Parts: sequence; C-alpha cells; structure tokens
Amino acid sequence: MNSLKAKLPPIGTLGPAIALILACAFFSFQHERFLTLQNFSLILQQVMVVGTIAIGQTLIILTAGIDLSCGMVMALGSIVMTKVAADYGLSAPVAILCGIAVTTLFGLINGLLVTRIKLPPFIVTLGTLNIAFAVTQLYSRAQTVTNIPDGMNLLGETFGLGGARVAYGTVLMLGLYLVMWLWLRETAPGRHVYAVGNNPEATRLTGIPTERVLLTVYALAGVFYGIASMLAVARTGAGDPNAGQTENLDAITAVVLGGTSLFGGRGILLGTLVGALIVGVFRNGLTLMGVSSVYQILVTGILVILAVATDQMSRKGGR
Repeated sequence: MNSLKAKLPPIGTLGPAIALILACAFFSFQHERFLTLQNFSLILQQVMVVGTIAIGQTLIILTAGIDLSCGMVMALGSIVMTKVAADYGLSAPVAILCGIAVTTLFGLINGLLVTRIKLPPFIVTLGTLNIAFAVTQLYSRAQTVTNIPDGMNLLGETFGLGGARVAYGTVLMLGLYLVMWLWLRETAPGRHVYAVGNNPEATRLTGIPTERVLLTVYALAGVFYGIASMLAVARTGAGDPNAGQTENLDAITAVVLGGTSLFGGRGILLGTLVGALIVGVFRNGLTLMGVSSVYQILVTGILVILAVATDQMSRKGGR
C-alpha cells in the first residue's frame, strides 16, 4: 500500500487535472454544445494570451516572487508593436520585436530592482504596473491602434482539425509550455529556479548565482509577456490601450490553480496550463448556461482561495 502511494503523483499535481475533468463533466450535462471540438478550440483561443503570460508568472512564483505588472506590460507591448508598425511603416516581424524588446526591458527592470536594491517583488511590480499603464495611455493617446500590417494577424488565423478551427496562436502557446516544461525539468538552469525558490541562501552557498537566476527569470518573463502581446494583437487585430487590466490576476489565478506554491520552489509548469484551462472552462461553461459575468468572477475568486488554502494545508502537513 505504501509503495503504491509512493508511486502516485502528489495531490498538488493530480488535483488540478481532477478539477478540470470534473468541471468538464459538469458543464457537459448543462449544455449540449460544451463537449464539441469547436467549443474546446474556442476555449483554447480564449486562454492563449493569459496562458502565455502565466508561463512567465510561473517562473517568477517558483522563485517565491510575484509580478503584478504582467498584464499592463503585455498591453504596453501590444501598443508599441502596433504603433511603430502603423506610424513608421515597419514590417510585422520588426514591429513585433520592438514590442517584445520593451516588455523584456520591463522584466529586466523588475529583476534589477528585486536583486540589486532588494525591494520586495510585490512592491516593485505594483510600481511598474502603474508606470506601464501610464506609458501605455500616453503613448497611444488612449486610442486603439487598428492600422496594422496583415502579418501581425497571422497567429490569429485558424486551420481545420477534426471538424474544428484551431488558431495558430494556440499551437504556439502549447509549444511554449512544452519547451519550458522540458527546460525546467531537464536542464541545470531550470533546476536552479526551483532551488532559489526553495532556499535562496542555501542555494547561494552551493555556488549558484542566485541573483543571476532571479534576473534571468524576470527578463525571461518579460519575453513571454511580449509574446502574449503578439497573440493579443493577432486575436483582436488591434492594439488596445485598455487591455491588460485583469490579465495579471487571471495569470496568477492560473498559476495557483495549477498547483504552483506561492511560497516558491514547488510546482509544475504544465499544471499552470491546466489552471488556465480550468478558468477558461468555467467561464465558457457559465456563459453557455447564460450566467452573468459577475458570477463568473465570483467563481474564479472562490477557486483561487480554495487553491491557496490547499497549498497552505499541504505545506503544514509536510512539516
């Protein structure tokens, strides 16, 4: 019995998957359209932006940090790439790289403030959230940017698969999850991320440059926010200065629901994908049932509290 228990994955790993299956089962009985391939494709399209942001958020939370600025940094990246394309006639690849460069810079600034000045990540990213919001509004003049090259819409286009239409952006998001999961699991730099989250002082004493690891994590998170900017533009066909105002909380929700501990050092990246899908499934299912969006937000909040409470209890039980 003990050997069987030892072979089973921890509940923190199985829990999100079980919750996703139960949610799908529930909504399949509530609406006949829920279990269609087209609807699942739609759910993936709806979560691809937040899901990509959540990759960067997971890396930061694994180091026992948090990034409140991720949503607004993503919005700034989308405005930069659409504005430089519209105003200066730059090609789509060059404009996209400009946007990703800006989001990476914000990630690097966050990392420098955390590692060099030793400011708490919560305070640092709360400050950069407001800075990114102000810069976004000023640079865009609070106007949506629509005159963009066709190349920036490519990832929003779809292809046929089993009777459903799948967006290319969805495939990119899933590919990013696979690559980063392997990086965290199979490489020394990836394992260093977990080590810093578990015990930064002990990690430093073993010779691992903890400040460099943290700086890399925040900069890499900025890259993912830039990729999310690209996906947001591709999905909507425009740069929206009012985007990103809830994506930070949605991304944190996905990470927490996916089983990553807010205390750092524990979690699986693929769990974050499951967490993002849980949120997407609930919102999609409740929409099909005709439930008000206010109740969708209420359910999401309850799920987050339950996930954090479970994490807290598991930590106490492991002591």
